[in-house]
Amino acid sequence: MTILTTPPGLAAVNDSSSPPFGAFAPTRAQATIISLAHRSQLKRGAFRPMMSRLVDLLRAGPLDVPYQGAAFRFYHQASATERGALFNPDYNLEELEFLRGQIPAGGVFVDIGAHVGTYALVLAGHVGTGGKVIAVEPHPVAHARLSFNRTASGFAQVMLVAAAAGPSDGELSIETDGDNLGASHIVSGPPSIGAIRVPSLRLERILAEAGVSKVDGLKIDVEGFEDRVLTGFFRDAPPALWPRAVVIEHLSKDEWLDDCIADMRARGYREAGKTRSNTLLKRG
Repeated sequence: MTILTTPPGLAAVNDSSSPPFGAFAPTRAQATIISLAHRSQLKRGAFRPMMSRLVDLLRAGPLDVPYQGAAFRFYHQASATERGALFNPDYNLEELEFLRGQIPAGGVFVDIGAHVGTYALVLAGHVGTGGKVIAVEPHPVAHARLSFNRTASGFAQVMLVAAAAGPSDGELSIETDGDNLGASHIVSGPPSIGAIRVPSLRLERILAEAGVSKVDGLKIDVEGFEDRVLTGFFRDAPPALWPRAVVIEHLSKDEWLDDCIADMRARGYREAGKTRSNTLLKRG
């Protein structure tokens, strides 16, 4: 079962099933509101849903904009991540700067829970054409957006994985709470009616299929399933495959069965920083 995909020929710059990138460029009024948010406190999380509704009143639908050196079509109305990147030019900037400082040009970056690519595509520009980015995103809607954004950005160095990273190879169920696509998560108990079955692969297998023998940086945000992905990987994978730097979301750590951050510390990682959402770790 191979679920790694490489980009189509770069001559096909956009997904033929969607209007080309730029078709949904902000109107002048929308651009003015976005610029105001960028330059004020309106870029903060509490104000972003209001700004999204205002922009949507001017013209409903997605917006095509550059972000951190990549091209994105943001469906901001029902995705907190896409709202954040649209209205806040510094969205996740501390985490991105940390990863840029640890990953060399030509290096390898792995994004588990890549969503629409706000880490994967930004870091693709950093590693360059000689590097490699592996973006793992199981949700079919988010994966389609990620694929479009990758093609619009022209990043042939990005490989997409249409599966969930998990403790074993097989299948898992994912579901979305409310109207925030970025909050899609693995179902631990009986799945709800709206749950989606997706392939599941161990991280070690994902790296093997990508032909990767080292990882310079890894980001993982899988809504409380991080320990199930990482604990078995660090137990079974050779140390040569362990990432030099890790950004791990800790907001849902109460759902972990094992403290995977403590496990990484025991394996020689040290905390290099912490943001509201993420812990930043470096291999000793």
